[in-house]
Amino acid sequence: MATNSFAHFVVAFLVVISFFNVCFASRKLNALYQEQPNQLLQYHKGPLLSGKISVNLIWYGKFKPSQRAIISDFFTSLSGSQKSQPSVATWWKSTEKYYSLANSKKPLSLYLNKQVLDESYSLGKSLTQEQLVSLASKGEVKDAVNVVLTAADVAVAGFCVNRCGTHGSYSSKTAHVKGKNNKFAYIWVGNSETQCPGYCAWPFHQPVYGPQSPPLVAPNNDVGLDGMVINLASLLAGTATNPFGNGYYQGEAAAPLEAASACPGVYGKGAYPGYAGDLLTDPTTGASYNAHGTNGRKYLLPALYDPSTSSCSTLV
Repeated sequence: MATNSFAHFVVAFLVVISFFNVCFASRKLNALYQEQPNQLLQYHKGPLLSGKISVNLIWYGKFKPSQRAIISDFFTSLSGSQKSQPSVATWWKSTEKYYSLANSKKPLSLYLNKQVLDESYSLGKSLTQEQLVSLASKGEVKDAVNVVLTAADVAVAGFCVNRCGTHGSYSSKTAHVKGKNNKFAYIWVGNSETQCPGYCAWPFHQPVYGPQSPPLVAPNNDVGLDGMVINLASLLAGTATNPFGNGYYQGEAAAPLEAASACPGVYGKGAYPGYAGDLLTDPTTGASYNAHGTNGRKYLLPALYDPSTSSCSTLV
């Protein structure tokens, strides 16, 4: 009986963890915490995101300037040269292993481009997947990753039910090169501070299920935005290594495990269900983090699956 109770607990906790790093759609979690075979993530011979790619942020709803700065600083930190280590740039550099194994000749270079503010809720406060793509189209339509960020009072189909965010690609008919439509990648992440922080902002909020240990202090003093960074980082890694659904992933193409979602709930060494791992702590604020960014920022970023060692790699 005790064994069955524990099994039910583990299943329930894994369901919660699944919300943190969802890509494309809901996904199955049958073997996430079982011993994995070598080369968990298979390469399906499709292109990785490469070349000089602009990142365009579409802010839907009301965000404070200080909140927008948390996200924009994260993106500038990806290619920054932070003196303090471990850094966001070091975390991002680990994705290069995927490019090396795929014999990709053209490296990826991301740069923060334009930001679009839609504070008037032009499509209302309840969005469908199709409307998310429409919002993403407000960014660049060529050589771009367009990121839609929805405010805490915006409901999105599937949000808090089976996902905290998603990524995909869209073929645009508004820009043509040699008669062909261009594809751009897009990401959506929602602010879960008031809707489901126990799902999408853990470990900065107590989880809905599982051990009810005190939540960690958010490094930027904003549970919703620091939670968004975690999910955004996960989806960005998936976008780079599986932008069009035929790159690196395991499982079904419509609900894949990707570079970060293959390591759910892992942020530091020693992580286990309900414990994010051994993290760094800011001596002044008590905030937990594992990466330094630009402008003195600190972030908590998810572990990435290392295809060369078939294991989850953490910064600390």
